[in-house]
Amino acid sequence: MLAFTRRLTLFILPLVLALAAAPLAAREVAHAMGTTDVPDEPQRVVVLTNEGTEALLALGVQPVGAANSWNGNPWWDHIEAQMGDAVPVGTESAVNLEQVAALQPDLIIGNMSRQEEIYPQLSAIAPTVMSERLRGDWKVNFRLYAEALGRVDRGREVIESYDQRVADLREALGDRIEEEVSVIRFLAGQIRIYQLDSFSGVLLEDVGFERPEIQNEDNFAIRTGKESIPDMDGDRIFYFTYDTGNGDGEALEDEVLSDPLWQSLSAVQAGRVHEVSDAIWNTAGGVIAANLMLEDLARIYDVDL
Repeated sequence: MLAFTRRLTLFILPLVLALAAAPLAAREVAHAMGTTDVPDEPQRVVVLTNEGTEALLALGVQPVGAANSWNGNPWWDHIEAQMGDAVPVGTESAVNLEQVAALQPDLIIGNMSRQEEIYPQLSAIAPTVMSERLRGDWKVNFRLYAEALGRVDRGREVIESYDQRVADLREALGDRIEEEVSVIRFLAGQIRIYQLDSFSGVLLEDVGFERPEIQNEDNFAIRTGKESIPDMDGDRIFYFTYDTGNGDGEALEDEVLSDPLWQSLSAVQAGRVHEVSDAIWNTAGGVIAANLMLEDLARIYDVDL
């Protein structure tokens, strides 16, 4: 019996070792940087954009590492509870490659506009899939991430849920959908007038809102100053402020809001000006923020969603 057991062990052991050494089954995913073989069921995912982080969470994937939220500590308030033990790996524009490698990921998700230069280093660490752009492309990117994670069906459900909420909000708003809504951002030394190819621009267009003529362009934003205050008007104004903690963004906001030109805008005169979250309406840029932005609109317009 002992001899038989030894022979059985000698027979099984090489099979066990071979299985342990075998790579996970892989799929080919086409993305902005080419085509990459990715594991069928990635277990240790590092994500390098804020919108990508929201995609993972919505798809039911807990990242082992993620790019810091731009103005979070390290995460935005609206995702912090879902991030668990995820390790921050630097910002989208300054990824800590050593930290990424230390996490031993089996898949890295990034964005070409942010990390094209370090794609070779990332690919040497683990299979890396990159979306092409940010701005208004969150739904395009979301579908790519769902494919890379092997969760296409779940991804379809998430987008269908968002689309249904958009339709529900559009119906609830009725004629108010015809308002021309203006979107303004204050940050250090600059004012941005957002156009259609932006996160908020895409969502407002999805719902069906009109935009002032200067904002109804398929571009990202107009970067300007106080001299353009007259161009910021609309039937309703939404504004948000990005401040890194030094007070410069908030100081510019205060300066503009107290300016006689701002006070003369028709939306201001009518009391239809709303401060909203920079993270939700702009910087987070993902599917969770999109749904929260819909909820903001429902609250502001006092309709059910």
